[in-house]
Amino acid sequence: MNVLSFQKQLREYAKTIGIDKIGFASAAPFIDLKQRLIQQQQLNYQSGFEESNVELRTEPTLLLEEAQSIVAIALAYPSKMVDAPQGKKGARRGIFCRASWGVDYHIALRKRLALLEEFIQENFPGGRTKSMVDTGELSDRAVAERAGIGWSGKNTNIITPEFGSYVYLGEIITNIPFEPDEPMEDECLDCRLCLDVCPTGALIQGGQLNAQKCIAFLTQTKGTLPDEFRSHLGNRIYGCDTCQTICPKNKRKHNLIHEEFFPEPEIAKPLLEPLLTISNKQFKNEFGHISGSWRGKKPLQRNAIYALAHFKEESAIPTLEEVLKKDDRPVIRGAAAWAIGKINGEQSLAILQQALQVEKEEEVILEIEKGLAFIH
Repeated sequence: MNVLSFQKQLREYAKTIGIDKIGFASAAPFIDLKQRLIQQQQLNYQSGFEESNVELRTEPTLLLEEAQSIVAIALAYPSKMVDAPQGKKGARRGIFCRASWGVDYHIALRKRLALLEEFIQENFPGGRTKSMVDTGELSDRAVAERAGIGWSGKNTNIITPEFGSYVYLGEIITNIPFEPDEPMEDECLDCRLCLDVCPTGALIQGGQLNAQKCIAFLTQTKGTLPDEFRSHLGNRIYGCDTCQTICPKNKRKHNLIHEEFFPEPEIAKPLLEPLLTISNKQFKNEFGHISGSWRGKKPLQRNAIYALAHFKEESAIPTLEEVLKKDDRPVIRGAAAWAIGKINGEQSLAILQQALQVEKEEEVILEIEKGLAFIH
């Protein structure tokens, strides 16, 4: 079969299954990326969620022996929430980042990649494929950049002319020698807004991120959050969009295209206080279908507690006291103690002094003492 003719068919088919952009790249090793990844590891800038083997991340033939091309796809997701509920005193709300609105994007992308693979195998004799999304070995952004989906912005996101950086990415390695697309010119130019507004200074320089300081990463960790980052969370309970919302290339990019990604307002901006006592079953029923639930409820509950402290929400103190007294997880008890002190309501001192008398865990005692320091 003629490869160019089949490539055209594949582009057309991609449109019919709801893929917003498709591009083709060589499966040659990602030499520049390899050096950057090695440097990231040396500096301890990686999150730990990604594949640790640099060879696997940069050499497609290790993943598919006869690899000749990589097919990159992008799906646009919304940046705007219609009828977003407003938090208020006594009913404060948290926020999930836009990439966690609607159905889990891993499911949506895998479904489309599976259809593409099926189309390839049915219509191109001898065509072999291996697909991946997010947690796969290859760097989705490096593949998308090479395939002309968009350019790699200073905020480390792929930025497309059509949808801004609000795109999910996935790819298929194949043994078919597709004609590669041209990479795009970098259009960030002298702009450095994302670098200037990053709340924790996680963007070290254009295109370099220290994931250990990135709020999007920190909201997904399970331990006690270091003190210096707590005040930067605001009401974020999962992810961070600051470096995207400030980007001029995202202006007026609402991307209300795929209904499956439309936010459910009460899920995307949930009330904070009910999160503190939600059962595992309730959590799974309400939040289990979104990507922001992948780490379980513990990090989200911890972040919700910090958010209540951010708002100095005195009405939440009875619930926080209940958590401090009864929750069996030291991280959550500690967060509650810190928040009670930070809010500094009428009962805070008595609650923390009483907790100090009975608490056995060192890490929780430390948080109680931090809470008391806000009051004294």
